[in-house]
Amino acid sequence: MPHINAVTKHIPSQYLSLSIPGRLDEACMLGSVFARHGRYKQAMKLYEQALAEYEKALGVGHLDTLSMVNNMACIFHDQGQDEKALEWYERALVGFEKALGVDHPSTLPIVTNVAVVFHSQGQYEKVLELSQRALAGREKALGVDHPDTLCTINNMASAFHNQGQYEKALEWYERGLAGYQKALGVDHPDTLHIVNNMGVLFVKRGQYQKALELYKQVLAGREKALGVDHPDTLGIVNNMASIFDRQGQYGKALEWYERGFAGCQKALGVDHPVTLRIVNNMGVLFVKRGQYQKALELYKQALAGREKALGVGHPDTLDTVSNMATVFDQQGQYQKALELYKRALAGREKALGVV
Repeated sequence: MPHINAVTKHIPSQYLSLSIPGRLDEACMLGSVFARHGRYKQAMKLYEQALAEYEKALGVGHLDTLSMVNNMACIFHDQGQDEKALEWYERALVGFEKALGVDHPSTLPIVTNVAVVFHSQGQYEKVLELSQRALAGREKALGVDHPDTLCTINNMASAFHNQGQYEKALEWYERGLAGYQKALGVDHPDTLHIVNNMGVLFVKRGQYQKALELYKQVLAGREKALGVDHPDTLGIVNNMASIFDRQGQYGKALEWYERGFAGCQKALGVDHPVTLRIVNNMGVLFVKRGQYQKALELYKQALAGREKALGVGHPDTLDTVSNMATVFDQQGQYQKALELYKRALAGREKALGVV
């Protein structure tokens, strides 16, 4: 059964700010709030309206127009529409390169955003190529200890991580961690993000105790810096649950999942993608305990929410469809299982462009 990755994104998309104050800027800021809370349709509507007005008032090559193009791409990516995201990112990138140059600090975030899409597609060599470009430019323009430079180092580590090159990944994570600790301090959210990613790496190596030590460090730091109900804090709560789940300590895992779920409902709402990830993970847990009916209830809840928030073809939505199929398969309801497996397969083939 496929598991939902309990890890926060290694390389987040970067929404770009705009320079013009007034109504349009406020509309864009509201759009970014909607985007951060998973309300992508509302965000897209605001961005589309703003983009049309920017193009009319400023022209297609103005930096504020291009920043909005980038933000549109971020929305497509967050909804799992990677091909559309790439089209929009490339449009923004060409414009920024023309206006500012290939290594300008304002161009390089878009380079990173293109890498984000390739990361989600599993094209890690392209991620490394783009990240190396961004790293070279940022070291030159910003310095080796600038947060944007260190973010790119983390991206490099993440690509090696996902390729299974764990030793290389660990080297890059440690380099990034040293830089973040020096520049920002041990409890800064970006420092703790690297520590979290190192914990994920140790999970993949089966070193669960080492991962738990790192996660506890991250949890303490995030509770102190961000609060107990901040989404990043709740993300690590979910990661703690996943460790106990992997160790077969299902009672402990359920306690941590329930803690994360309660916090996410309060902070983000019942249909937020992070909340729904925990609902899905709880379903996986109940399958392991043989409680299939309870698992199906949770999967149905996760599926309805993901279809609403992310769309029917989003990878997370399709993961839940596949999880439901597996439960029906194990219950001997083969026709239901077959229908759902076909739906999941068709969705993945469509996303890959398979005819």
